[in-house]
Amino acid sequence: MSGFALSPLLSFEGSIQFFKPLNFVVLLLLFLALGNAVEINGGDGQCNYTKQTRQPRPHSVSILEFGAVGDGKTLNTIAFQNAIFYLKSFADKGGAQLYVPPGRWLTGSINLTSHLTLFLEKGAVILGSQDPNHWEVVGPLPSYGRGIEVPGKRYRSLINGYQLHDVVITGDNGTIDGQGSVWWDWFSSGSLNYSRPHIVEFVDSESVVVSNLTFLNAPAYNIHPVYCSGVHVHNISVSTPSDSPYTIGIVPDSSYDVCIEDCTISTGYDSISLKSGWDEYGIDYGRPTKNIHIRRVDLRASSGASIAFGSEMSGGISNVLVEHVHLYNSHSGVEFRTTKGRGGYIENILISDVVMKNVYKALGACGQCGSHPDDKFDPSALPVLDHITIQNVFGTNITIAGSFVGIKESPFTSICLFKISLSINSGSPTPWECSDVSGSSESVLPEPCPELKNSYSNSSSACFSLSTLYGKASAL
Repeated sequence: MSGFALSPLLSFEGSIQFFKPLNFVVLLLLFLALGNAVEINGGDGQCNYTKQTRQPRPHSVSILEFGAVGDGKTLNTIAFQNAIFYLKSFADKGGAQLYVPPGRWLTGSINLTSHLTLFLEKGAVILGSQDPNHWEVVGPLPSYGRGIEVPGKRYRSLINGYQLHDVVITGDNGTIDGQGSVWWDWFSSGSLNYSRPHIVEFVDSESVVVSNLTFLNAPAYNIHPVYCSGVHVHNISVSTPSDSPYTIGIVPDSSYDVCIEDCTISTGYDSISLKSGWDEYGIDYGRPTKNIHIRRVDLRASSGASIAFGSEMSGGISNVLVEHVHLYNSHSGVEFRTTKGRGGYIENILISDVVMKNVYKALGACGQCGSHPDDKFDPSALPVLDHITIQNVFGTNITIAGSFVGIKESPFTSICLFKISLSINSGSPTPWECSDVSGSSESVLPEPCPELKNSYSNSSSACFSLSTLYGKASAL
């Protein structure tokens, strides 16, 4: 495998002249066509490996059989738990399916079991209770040491899996509504007793699928696989209001072999955020996030980043491929976040074939982003950000092209920018900001800062690519 086969048609110097008279739609179609001329060798990446042929479960029951009432008022937590307990007996018989028919099914926290499919029919809506007494309180994750928002414990998520194998949450575009407005109010007013829950969380689980569903109004995260492997999230829609505080779409956290594809996500903060633990707790736990593939997603992040790395990344983040993505109406397009005391690394990242529109800051890397869990962090634990390649990016109505602000004691290195064209709006004070960073670029408009203007051809050996997506890394 040779990394990338680049079409000779991709000549930005000539194409910019051609682009000027075209309207945006034609321009976008042309860019996408050109982007498709870039071949990323190595098959379909992680999304090829996480896809599994699953046989229909041989056993199925309806939640109605356990006394559930879909009127949006009756609490059905016990009905869900009794149904799941019953279906656990089929784990060694090919597993089972819990069918949720059309209706509005109010519930508190529920815990799934292995070899289970939770299926939401079209018109089925699972509603998260707005009474915090219906949400179990649990200890903090070991890689975080405390609740993210409030020291101490945290609320268990609406739908949970702990040390499970072979679990599917799917449907015919059914809906899971976290009814998060009360949690947003408690967060904003500082009146939370414990850190907010998420809609779906899997802990230390493997072979997990979430698909063909709509997620609404998450209290915090929508989907949070932590310490997991073999996770496939596809064909889902996520929506929280633009002013919902720190709501995030999908958060792969200290997990590996994760595929996210064909999703539409619109959130108050980040759309997709990769994490791996917080300061000394994440360093000690030592579980990286790696082998991540994100493709064919439409992302909107009102106050955060469409695609974020960190800032909690103390276990490390590596081997990430992001391709064929549309980022729009966001504060940031792609952003790498870290700070002194994090330790860890963000490295071997490839982002390719990106279309942005109405994004304040297209590209960013911040070495002074994020808070600390307590005063026990080690300020000499310096993070590493290295071997980041961003290529084939086209953006319109961008205010800041890029802000790369590293750490003096640990500069960001091998940042490679290739074939990037960003149309900067009139409100931009300066298109680029750089310090404590080094890298190379070629065919980038507007021209990047001097720290990133080393010749791409002369520096290509320091630029990351993937010859075999989750095998060995190679230079372009």
